Amino acid sequence: MNTLSGNTRKPLFQRGSGLGLRAALLLLLSFALLAVDHRTETFDPARNVMSQLLAPIIWTSRLPSTVSAIGNYAQTRGELMAENEHLSESLLRLRARTSKVQALEAENQRLRELLSSSEQIEDSVLVAEILATNQDPYRHQIVLNRGTGDGVYRGQAIIDAYGVLGQVVRVLPDTAVGLLITDPDHGVPVEVNRTGLQTVALGRGDGQGLSLPFLPGNADIKVGDLLVSSALGGRFPPGYPVGEVAELLYQPGEHFMEAIAYPTARINQGRQVLLVWSETVQSEPGITETESAMPAAEGAGVEPKEAAAPTAEQAGPPKPLTPATPNTATTAPEQ
Repeated sequence: MNTLSGNTRKPLFQRGSGLGLRAALLLLLSFALLAVDHRTETFDPARNVMSQLLAPIIWTSRLPSTVSAIGNYAQTRGELMAENEHLSESLLRLRARTSKVQALEAENQRLRELLSSSEQIEDSVLVAEILATNQDPYRHQIVLNRGTGDGVYRGQAIIDAYGVLGQVVRVLPDTAVGLLITDPDHGVPVEVNRTGLQTVALGRGDGQGLSLPFLPGNADIKVGDLLVSSALGGRFPPGYPVGEVAELLYQPGEHFMEAIAYPTARINQGRQVLLVWSETVQSEPGITETESAMPAAEGAGVEPKEAAAPTAEQAGPPKPLTPATPNTATTAPEQ
């Protein structure tokens, strides 16, 4: 019994001269097994069984790190959501600022164009801002932030950096109402820049075009001719671009023809305009008390006859423009 008990307790590697040989044999056996496992699939079933047996132990050992990762994920997700919301708000504010900067850049560009054009003008000018526009499709009017306190007078020319926009038809203490050249009740004396032909450009009422009626059938005018303001009538200073001829309408057998032109000014674009003083223009009488009591917004939506009522000098039957009747060109005759 003692002998058997002693044999069972004998260590695998006993101290002595044979320890190195046994270790070498075990190393050789290990290398042999590694080589066989690398070159063949002999030990795959045993490996799969061991993997299944050890899977619960491996999962248990990984559980603390998994729980910690889940906590970190929840915390990180909350932080990311808060950061995302903050960034979204910041992006919205930046976009609003960017859009405002773009609007300011466009406004500055228009102001630079106005100031550049005013430097080339010998007449006195004043920059005015458009406060409102008439929403009536048949009335083309604007309200300006200048009035009698700034020296604005009825009949004063309104221009932008590209040409004539219209004229002032009503003056209030702090505001003024302007009639655009595309309004059907507006007329401006013009001349063909190429030939000096004198005529009248009337608004067509479509917000885009001008009409030159009663042109002689043999008039020297063609598509592409530039129309500039004429000094006839004394309302508009001469030489300002008004429009460009786009079409000629001629009926065979008729003594007159009609030309269609498009304004060079930027109608309904921009917020600033120029009010022009001319040496040949005389200020008209001031407004009445009734007109002074009317607000500017109401002045922009007045009826056609009230907004552009012709003066006593302008009244009269329609007839072709001649030097003897200059003032008939400033306001279109009623049809």
